[in-house]
Amino acid sequence: MNLKFSPSPYRTLSEASNFLMEQGYRNNFKLLGEKLLCVETDNKYDPDDLSIIEYHRFEGESNPSDMSIIFAIKCNDGTKGSIISSFGTYSDEKLDKFMEQVKIADRSEAAGPIQ
Repeated sequence: MNLKFSPSPYRTLSEASNFLMEQGYRNNFKLLGEKLLCVETDNKYDPDDLSIIEYHRFEGESNPSDMSIIFAIKCNDGTKGSIISSFGTYSDEKLDKFMEQVKIADRSEAAGPIQ
């Protein structure tokens, strides 16, 4: 992916996930074909239907399989949730390509601390 990352204000992926849930990002997304599926509502979204509100990258200190990115996503219908993607050796190329097409919202809309 071609996202630019600054250090995350969260120490762990679970800390970031918990904070985002507290901020209303309660839905889970997964890639289904060429659409992003909201697991809870069964709604499917194209990249144009979504905005990345914030994202954070985490690197495992001892295990490369712990390398991941969490994306806080807001849909054009108001649905908010997150998706977690691996990066590096274990990345999902299809998900990476999909997420590269999703616009990144103005950082002033970020749910959490801005770096």
